[in-house]
Amino acid sequence: MINVGIIGFGTVGTGTAKILINNRSVIRERTGIDINLKSIADLDIKKDRGIKLKKGVLTTDARAVINDPGIDIIVELIGGTTIARDMVLMALRAGKHVVTANKALLATHGSEIFRTAAKHKVRVGFEAAVAGGIPIIKVVREGLVANRIKAVYGIVNGTTNYILTKMTEEKAEFADVLKEAQKLGYAEADPTYDIEGIDSAHKLAILATLAYGSSFSVRDVHVEGISKISPLDIDFARELGYKVKLLAIAKETGGKVELRVHPTMVPEEYLISKVDGVYNAVYVEGDAVGSTLYYGRGAGDMPTGSAVVSDISDIARGIISGSTDQLCSGSVSPKPKSLMKMDDVISMYYFRFTALDRPGVLSTISGILGKYNISIISVIQKGSQRGKAVPLVVLTHLAREKDVTSALREINRLPVVAGKTVCIRVEGRDAA
Repeated sequence: MINVGIIGFGTVGTGTAKILINNRSVIRERTGIDINLKSIADLDIKKDRGIKLKKGVLTTDARAVINDPGIDIIVELIGGTTIARDMVLMALRAGKHVVTANKALLATHGSEIFRTAAKHKVRVGFEAAVAGGIPIIKVVREGLVANRIKAVYGIVNGTTNYILTKMTEEKAEFADVLKEAQKLGYAEADPTYDIEGIDSAHKLAILATLAYGSSFSVRDVHVEGISKISPLDIDFARELGYKVKLLAIAKETGGKVELRVHPTMVPEEYLISKVDGVYNAVYVEGDAVGSTLYYGRGAGDMPTGSAVVSDISDIARGIISGSTDQLCSGSVSPKPKSLMKMDDVISMYYFRFTALDRPGVLSTISGILGKYNISIISVIQKGSQRGKAVPLVVLTHLAREKDVTSALREINRLPVVAGKTVCIRVEGRDAA
């Protein structure tokens, strides 16, 4: 029998406990191992979570769970990067294997945690930290181990995908849809981590570390959120044949890895552009396998709990077999890849200028773009109002970020341009 202790009895902790208890016989049949939920620690042990537990399972003393000699695996589900870090390190130093769903912890302190695990010859599983019920960690680390990963990108935050989906379908304003998402429980009372792309950046740092064998942290990721996206830009995107999604993108070019999270225009015929609502999808391109796409629920008690129990089962197999392999260790290659500067990233771009409707304005703007080696694919101008400011939309060919920044800085200073230009990067088609 393998005994498990859970620290944190919130949404994911409850889902994990339900699966371990209700599917105990199923897990035993498939693995040949009896996995027993021995203890759960939480500050609130009186709240009814809709699950029946044996007497003595619940406790408010997390340290007692960690130090219990009868517990083999500690599951950290409290979140955050302070107390959670202390608890995880304490468990590893006590010789306990650890499973966590904490992407912020791993994206911030992953190197320290994996070093500690290796030193004490125990394992760390974190399948649930990225994309909930989608087994993307196993895909990158195991399923595609024979491939050089050329790119990993996807929708890894259900809250932002829900908001952008509703804005697209209902032509609604960002603030209105955010309020609705909060009422439905899809967005937190403080949604900053989701809507500003921070949650996605944490997940991308984890995926990139696994895909490229280099230790990346959230500080290495260029991050932009969706709070400035307007229905107007979504409508123009549709007219150009694109949809707007918040993508987490990792690409390797010439030994350098670019890491970025930002709103992105994706061709509407691409599968990933059809992923709507709270669902996640991750695209992985390998040199041998080609393009692959993984889709499913990225959050929730049961999908995420499923991923947690998957790691528990893998570690349990290792304990029984006596294996010392580091499950999901995030090991670093002897030839780590360097980080590409954002200025050197090459992409297609969508610009929306607010320009005066006067003769020569378009030629002035296109002249500045040409000066910085930015060529135009198409132009849209609507609502002719001579002498007044109107939207002028430009879609470009591939261009360098540094050149785009310089060009927009110069264009925004023109007396015929009112306000700051909207800039959205474009993936797919010519950008592929």
